[in-house]
Amino acid sequence: MGRLQEYQVIGRHLPTESNPTPALYRMRIFAPNAVVAKSRFWYFLRGLRKVKKATGEIVTCNVITEKHPLKVKNFGVWIRYDSRSGTHNMYKEYRELSRTAAVEALYSDMAARHRARFRSIHILKVVELEKTEDIKRPYLKQLVTKKLSFPLPHRVPKISNKKIFSAKRPATFA
Repeated sequence: MGRLQEYQVIGRHLPTESNPTPALYRMRIFAPNAVVAKSRFWYFLRGLRKVKKATGEIVTCNVITEKHPLKVKNFGVWIRYDSRSGTHNMYKEYRELSRTAAVEALYSDMAARHRARFRSIHILKVVELEKTEDIKRPYLKQLVTKKLSFPLPHRVPKISNKKIFSAKRPATFA
């Protein structure tokens, strides 16, 4: 599986005589390619509504790109995942450049801390946290404080009284 992208998939039930204009269902899905995004769309829609791939159709499948890919943002992610002991709801926060980077960090984090696989994690909502008051986790709160600075212990001050040129030739043998 490659890097994730965010897809907007819109689908509906096939039109019938009793329902000529069925309702449209839109989902934002994180997947490595469009084929996986469509597959995940049918997986979720089958659970939410009585629509499956054989009785439905996909209207559009678009890639959603980040508006400001060079700005660092804070993201809140709501997920539901299946562990060995049951199903759990969770809220996590990440500081990344894009929504997809935050979701990739989430999948890595869940794999490391909880041994959760891609297939067992359902992303419910991803929200950019614009206000600093919205941030709940202390590991992100420490990064949004005013006048944040980091020590640079590896820097060695330059000695100004050192000679640039030498009066004698260097001895290359002892």
